[in-house]
Amino acid sequence: MKTIFKTLFFILCFSQNVVAQKELSIKMHSDPKPWGNDEMQSLAEWQNLDYHKIKFTGKQLKGKNYYIVSKEFWRGEVTKSDTIFKSGKLIFQPVQSDTLAFSIMGGRISDKTLRTDFKFDRFSIEADFDCKDTNEYSLRAHEWLPIEPGQPFYAFSYILPYEQGDYKYYCAVEGSGKDMEKWYQEFGIEHYVLFEMKFY
Repeated sequence: MKTIFKTLFFILCFSQNVVAQKELSIKMHSDPKPWGNDEMQSLAEWQNLDYHKIKFTGKQLKGKNYYIVSKEFWRGEVTKSDTIFKSGKLIFQPVQSDTLAFSIMGGRISDKTLRTDFKFDRFSIEADFDCKDTNEYSLRAHEWLPIEPGQPFYAFSYILPYEQGDYKYYCAVEGSGKDMEKWYQEFGIEHYVLFEMKFY
């Protein structure tokens, strides 16, 4: 009988711990087709524009500052790293609730330039990057990554597809695991941009 009670107690404590961890964890949700109608979606695809509505949720968000840093990779090496945004300075406030929402748009503005635009409630921030002369860049949101306060994570990436014979794959790159800095070594992707975030 004591063994049964101990087992039940252990299961109850474990369940409560799992629930508590879920309540404390931070989740990212992305809507990659938020245009609202098929015509706008078709126009965006014709212009090779990517647009994601992003929402971070979680009780641990409230009061946290955060940053967005871009890291540009050419042939497996970081060639450029810039802080795009950092809260806690001037008008940029920490997260005010358990939700942080913004949108991110990306596309080529010339043969050799990519542009990414982060749109928040009252302001937007643009960042330009050198690129190859191709329309195959794709802006991705990494919803599957775990997010913990104080730990940096790669929230978004601008990638080229993995080419194998006559086929090209984006999902193979995006879902390959956490070692995103090794995509050149693993897939031969010559150029890509990673966007690192951290809540602290």
